[in-house]
Parts: sequence; C-alpha cells; structure tokens
Amino acid sequence: MLAAFRSPRPWSGSLRRGTGFDVTHGGRRIRGVWTSARGAAEDGRWHVTVDGRPLHLMRRADGTWLSAVDHYCSYPTPLDAARAAVDALGPGVRLRTALHEGGRHVVRA
Repeated sequence: MLAAFRSPRPWSGSLRRGTGFDVTHGGRRIRGVWTSARGAAEDGRWHVTVDGRPLHLMRRADGTWLSAVDHYCSYPTPLDAARAAVDALGPGVRLRTALHEGGRHVVRA
C-alpha cells in the first residue's frame, strides 16, 4: 500500500540517475545536471540552465515536469520541459534571474 503513494523517481524515462544533458535547441544551450539528495526526505533534483541562466522546473504529482516559463503544459522529462521553455521564450529573449535581497524578491534581466 505504501508504494502506491511514492512519486515516480525524477530520473524516469531516458534520463537516468547520475546523468545529465547538454544539448542545443532553438539556438540555445540547455544543460541539466542531476543533484543527489541532501537528506533522507528528498530524492534529489535537476539543475537546468538555458544559456547559463537557471530554469526553475517543478515536478508534478503525476511524475511530469513543468517550468516557470511554460507552466500551462507538463512534459515527461526535464529536458522536454526545458525545450518547451526555450520555444516559449522566443528568439532573443533571455531568462531572468530571480534573487532575494534583504528579504525582498528581486528579478534581474
């Protein structure tokens, strides 16, 4: 019964644990690196960048992925979500970098 409540592992599909990706899509460089869990309560996470800027990905309860750029659709892998984000950005548009300064949320171009 307990196994039914566990979410699928983030390295399902063609992306396996301990691997990453480094591809070009739409003229943009997409890199993803799997980071191991820091504690027992965590599975680990993907760190994904587009042209060196971080792309925030979120894991849905059904095991699919969505990004902060394209959060209306979900995708089977982090790479698929990153490619969709690049498509949604369009040519010449870069990701913005979010920072926390003095307790405030600040977005930088």
